[in-house]
Formats: sequence, structure tokens, C-alpha cells
Amino acid sequence: MVRIKERYLLVNILYPGELGTKPGVPDLVVLNQPTTDALTPQALLRGIRAEVANMFGDYGAGAMEGGSLVVKYLSPATSTFILRINRAYYRLVWAALTFMSRVPVRNGKPCTFRVVHVSGTIRKAEEEAVRRARDLCFAVRDEHSGKVEDPLGNLFGATTKRPTRDVAMRDVSPDEGECSDAEMGDASDG
Repeated sequence: MVRIKERYLLVNILYPGELGTKPGVPDLVVLNQPTTDALTPQALLRGIRAEVANMFGDYGAGAMEGGSLVVKYLSPATSTFILRINRAYYRLVWAALTFMSRVPVRNGKPCTFRVVHVSGTIRKAEEEAVRRARDLCFAVRDEHSGKVEDPLGNLFGATTKRPTRDVAMRDVSPDEGECSDAEMGDASDG
């Protein structure tokens, strides 16, 4: 028996058009603000299927039929959702999400759909969602306390300046302390 191969896409809904519009509110909070409660899994699926059909025509529309696209998790509070899609077609959905520019509800706000993780199991997708939410909380706290120069650096993976460790190195002469493979027990893979 053959198992059906699927992919899980972890997607964040971001609102970059509203950056800098709310003084006193950290930019990360504005960028990751909650999505309207009118966004339901059914509305999200309708919007994604329409975008796939628009971009890829009959081939894309046929690929999305038969229950191959399912919303497994949707959180309007964190603007995050997880999609389950057949492994052969996950790139179609990813491309369609990239080109979607509004929340798929009536009078939806302009937004950006960002695929942040692709996984073969829902467990790994959920773990990544929890890790990203925790990192976002720490980034907002650091930005609010004034520790961060670039407000989006922590979210998008910019490297932070970490203190370097001093490492002592010395040259070893062939006479003192270098062991042969026979002395090490010949730990080869073969």
C-alpha cells in the first residue's frame, strides 16, 4: 500500500502597507496584526483556489479539486495558517499565495501572504509556528524596550551582533601528541 505524500505550508499574513501609521506601536505588532474574524477556512480556500485557477488555468483548477487542499489550522489572532496540499502541487499553491494581495473576504485589507515553512508532517509545521510566535514575542519586547536598531531584523533573520569568544590555538609538532589511525582504533565508516 502506498502512502499519499503531502506537504504542509505554514503561512503568515503580513500587513506591510500599515507600517509607520500607528505611532507608539512597535512596527512588528503593526506588521503582524490580527486578521479579521471574517476570514474562515472556507473563505481562505475559495480565495486560494480562485488565485490558482487564475494563474494556472484549467490545470491549476483541476489540481485543487478532490480535497487536495485543506486548511488544517487558522489563527486570526496570530495571522497564521497551515495548509495541507498534495506534494505534486504545493508549488502551485505557494505561487498563488505569493500573488494574493488582499485578505479573501469582502472589503479585505491589503496584505502579503508569506510562506515561512514547508514540511512533510503537520507536527513539524506546528513546531515551527510555535517557535516563530515565541521569537516574534521576544522581538517585539526587544524593539519596545529600544534594544533593536532594525525593527524587522529579528523577524526576517538578520544576524545579531554576538560577543565573540576567544579561542586559544597552538601548533602541534609531529612528534608530540599526534596519533595515528591505528592508535585511534581506525574509526572509519567502512
